Amino acid sequence: MARTYTLKKRAEQQAETRQRIVDAAVELHSSIGPANTTISMVAERAGVQRHTVYAHFPDEKTLLLACSGETNERDPPPEAETWRAIEDRAERLRVGLSAVYDWFGRNANLLACVLRDMEHYPPLQEIMRLRFGPYIRAQHEVLGDGLTPRQRVAVDLALSFFTWRTLVKEGGLSHEDAVAVMVEAALAQP
Repeated sequence: MARTYTLKKRAEQQAETRQRIVDAAVELHSSIGPANTTISMVAERAGVQRHTVYAHFPDEKTLLLACSGETNERDPPPEAETWRAIEDRAERLRVGLSAVYDWFGRNANLLACVLRDMEHYPPLQEIMRLRFGPYIRAQHEVLGDGLTPRQRVAVDLALSFFTWRTLVKEGGLSHEDAVAVMVEAALAQP
């Protein structure tokens, strides 16, 4: 009986340690970016030794997968399939962009660091394609459905984090105004 209790307690402690490591890495990814985050930094922030980090995450890819899984679980990107039922194109685009822009706003620091690093950090490119590629493809497909090629390009632009940042963070627009600008631009007739 005592052995079962000891094993259960040890498993709980290991799970707590693993979670502290993931939380520490996500915090660092949100502030300095994945490319600048070292195992030593993660270990220090989590209050563990480097070898403990490696015991839970033997390589960089497993840590990146755990971090992306954690952030995806905490606040997943909007599911585009629900927008397909909205027949009016302008309303579908408004609803979809509103959801995406709200998500960008909640995750702005992490997205800015990750997208910056992704351009030159191959391990991150692979993880992002794997974890978030399906969401992004679905958003582009559903919101671009039935539009002209020119309009689809405008939707692609509207769905960019960098477009959102330019409109909201740099331009000072509210999320609602940013959505309105991009809906109007995307559906404008040539």
